[in-house]
Amino acid sequence: MRESILVIEDNPAEAEIVKDFLLEKGFEVEVAHDGEEGIAKLSESFYDVAITDLAMPKLTGLEVLEYIVEHTPETICIILTGHGSIKSAVEAIKKGAYDFLTKPVALDELMLTLEKALETRRLRRENEYLRRKLWQQWGYGEIVGKSKPMRQVFSLIEKVADTEATVLVLGESGTGKELVARAIHAASSRRDGPFVPVNCGAIPEELLESELFGHERGAFTGAVKTRIGRFELAHGGTIFLDEIAEMSPKLQVKLLRVLQDHAFERVGGTRSIKVDIRVIAATNKDLEKEVKEGRFREDLYYRLNVIPIKLPPLRERKEDIPLLIDHFLARFNRQKKRNIKGITKEALSCLMGHNWPGNVRELENVVERMVILSNGEYLDLEDVPEYILEKVQGSCSPGVQDFDIPEEGIYLQQMVAEFEKNLIIKALEKTGWVKNRAAKLLHINRTTLIEKMKKQKIMTPKAN
Repeated sequence: MRESILVIEDNPAEAEIVKDFLLEKGFEVEVAHDGEEGIAKLSESFYDVAITDLAMPKLTGLEVLEYIVEHTPETICIILTGHGSIKSAVEAIKKGAYDFLTKPVALDELMLTLEKALETRRLRRENEYLRRKLWQQWGYGEIVGKSKPMRQVFSLIEKVADTEATVLVLGESGTGKELVARAIHAASSRRDGPFVPVNCGAIPEELLESELFGHERGAFTGAVKTRIGRFELAHGGTIFLDEIAEMSPKLQVKLLRVLQDHAFERVGGTRSIKVDIRVIAATNKDLEKEVKEGRFREDLYYRLNVIPIKLPPLRERKEDIPLLIDHFLARFNRQKKRNIKGITKEALSCLMGHNWPGNVRELENVVERMVILSNGEYLDLEDVPEYILEKVQGSCSPGVQDFDIPEEGIYLQQMVAEFEKNLIIKALEKTGWVKNRAAKLLHINRTTLIEKMKKQKIMTPKAN
């Protein structure tokens, strides 16, 4: 499909020169003879590129640019200007134009600019497509996973993100509920507005009302000035109410009104304040049980539970652990200025065997600790926290727990030597018998490895 170009030029002769040149190059071309006609055509049809003169009667090129930025931002805008208006052309670029060319236009230069602009947009579209595909397959931002439960979560996020529906995120502590809320906000039309998180369980009940709704001067002892609450701060964006089950019945009533009317009064105030917000709530509790036992309002529960998103605990999606480790390792390498290349099979096996009661947050903390304390190129068993090693005995150590000591006893030195020989052979096999790489894998010098191979009578296999 050929790209379409709109040439907006009040000089008929110059407009025809540009039009004929672009037609020869294979583009679809239309001409508008002033800014008003140009905007009329832009409102009726989509154009890949608009090439507009800066100084025109009726409407200027800057006004055409403003229309494009607001109404058809996918259209690339290139400005044509005389030498005396270069300052205005630079201003146009700041407002969203791709580039400017001075008149009379050098056609080869115009073609080069067009090719670069179209290639830039193509790459931008490809990146957006790949970002969405990666989101669907592996996660988005800080949310990582390829397991079936997580793919279902990603699908829900994508479906609800650009709606105004209230979302209730459910899951154990440490599963990433706030990350889901942030992903929904980032993918929504409110992405340019504020994202305001509130941990309802971390703020004392007597302060939470003021924190959420603000207060007027003199509302209570110590209220020396009017204060804006979180709901007002979130105007035009998203408010995230974490640990919503910890909210008192009194505040639940006020929250219900906000969800119904998008209005509230500050503490000590009488004026009703309207806000444009989206509410995302989260809890690690069973809200249906809380409702049955009278600790949570049933009407509020149904208001919040429009779109529920249930996050699985890490123990139910262990296939995501290697992906999460890679993700955290890359981040902590940057933050801690380390260059750890990965994790050994033994250490990974150990982490896979752990039940992760603290979920993804616990894994994140463990990887950070391992990165800080590691002395090698790879995270290894010696870097795994002791509490995990103790809980997963036999699933991570390379064979030591499998030995039984018979009644007549064993020779420790002999067993250690045999164990060392097996490790050396495994390292050599893993690296294709390249001694330098095997030595690095074992964290020893190459000369030390060669000496141990001679001592253990390990021979390099002959090539076929």
